[in-house]
Amino acid sequence: MTALRPERESGAYGVGDQGTSYGGQPHGAQGAYGDGWYDHTAAHGASHGTAAPGPHGGAVDSRAYLPPVDEETVALRIPEPPERGARGEPAPVATGGRAARRKAARKRHGRRGGPYRAAEGAGAAEGREGLSEATVGASRPPLSRMEARRQARARKASPAVVASRAIGEVFITCGVLMLLFVTYQLWWTNVRAQAQAGQEASDLQKDWESGERTPGAFEPGQGFALLHIPKLDVVVPIAEGINSKKVLDRGMVGHYAEGALKTAMPEAKRGNFGLAGHRNTHGEPFRYINRLEPGDPIVVETQGEYFVYKTASMLPVTPPSNVSVLDPVPKGSGFTGPGRYITLTTCTPEFTSKYRLIVWGKMVEERPRSKGKPDALVS
Repeated sequence: MTALRPERESGAYGVGDQGTSYGGQPHGAQGAYGDGWYDHTAAHGASHGTAAPGPHGGAVDSRAYLPPVDEETVALRIPEPPERGARGEPAPVATGGRAARRKAARKRHGRRGGPYRAAEGAGAAEGREGLSEATVGASRPPLSRMEARRQARARKASPAVVASRAIGEVFITCGVLMLLFVTYQLWWTNVRAQAQAGQEASDLQKDWESGERTPGAFEPGQGFALLHIPKLDVVVPIAEGINSKKVLDRGMVGHYAEGALKTAMPEAKRGNFGLAGHRNTHGEPFRYINRLEPGDPIVVETQGEYFVYKTASMLPVTPPSNVSVLDPVPKGSGFTGPGRYITLTTCTPEFTSKYRLIVWGKMVEERPRSKGKPDALVS
C-alpha cells in the first residue's frame, strides 16, 4: 500500500472549509472504509465536541464525512488465471533458479516433441478446433532412420498378398479371354459365315443366268443348289461334301457325297438326298429345324429345276453313329418303300454335338425353272 497523503490526512480531522475539501459527500455506510478508520474519526469528534459545518451552514456531525476511496490501495483485484499445462491441469509454478524453471518447463511440455504436445493439449482443451492435420504434420518431429525403415517394411506387401494379387490377375485375364472366345463363337462366326454363304448364293445365281455351270458332277466344296425352308425364312447354298472348313464353317449346307455316307442327288428317280448343317455358330442354318411340322415345304433349287418336298417325320435324338438314317429307305422315318426322300441332319442339344436331330421329307413336286417358282416359294 502507498503512504497516506498529507492533504487527505488533514482534511479528515479538520473542521470548517477544510472539512468540505472532499466535496461534502455524506457517507452513511459505516464499513465503507474499514472499522478502524471510522472509529478513529468518531472518537476524535467526540473528544473535541465539535461538529463540521454542512454545505449550507448547518452543523453536521463530522463522522458522516469520510475520505474518498483510494483505488490504488484498497480496490479489489481480479487475479490472473493460472497457466494451464499441455493436458489442461494447472501448470506448476516455477520457483528457484534457472534449473528449476527448466525442470518445470519439461514437466509441462515433455522432453521431446514439446511444440506438438503443447498444440495437442491446446486442441484437446478447445475440442480440437482450429488444429488441422497439416498443422500437426508440420509440427511432428522427423522420424528416426529405424522408425522409417520399420514403416517402410509395414507398407511393403507380404508374399501372400503378392501371390493372391497375381492369381487374381490370372483369373481376370482368363475370364476376359473366355469372354472374347464366346463372343467370337456365338457372334463373329455367324457374321462371317452368313456373309460367305450370301456371296456364294449370289455367285451361284449369276452363273446360272450366264449358263457357265451345267448339271453334273461337282468338286468338293463347290456349290450347286439352293435350299429354301419358307417356314424358317432360310435360303442357303448347298455344296458338295460335308467338310467343316470348306463347307459347313462357311455357312453352307453340305451334301453327303463321299464314301459309305454317299447319298443320291435330287434329280435321281429314287434315293435319299442327305444334307448336314450347323445348328449353332457358323451361320447356324439348321438351328430351328426342330420347329418343322408334317406338311411344311422344303424346296431344293438347282440350275434347271425346283424340287419340292413335304416334311414327313422327325427323330429328335439319335447317336452320331446311326448312319441308317441316310439309307435309301431311312430307318425310323416311317417310309415303307423306295422313293425320293430328303434327310436333314444337325447336332442336338443346342451348343453341343453329343447327339443328332433328324428331319425327313418326301418329294411331292418337280418343277422346271422355266415354269417359274413353285407355290411353296410364291406364297
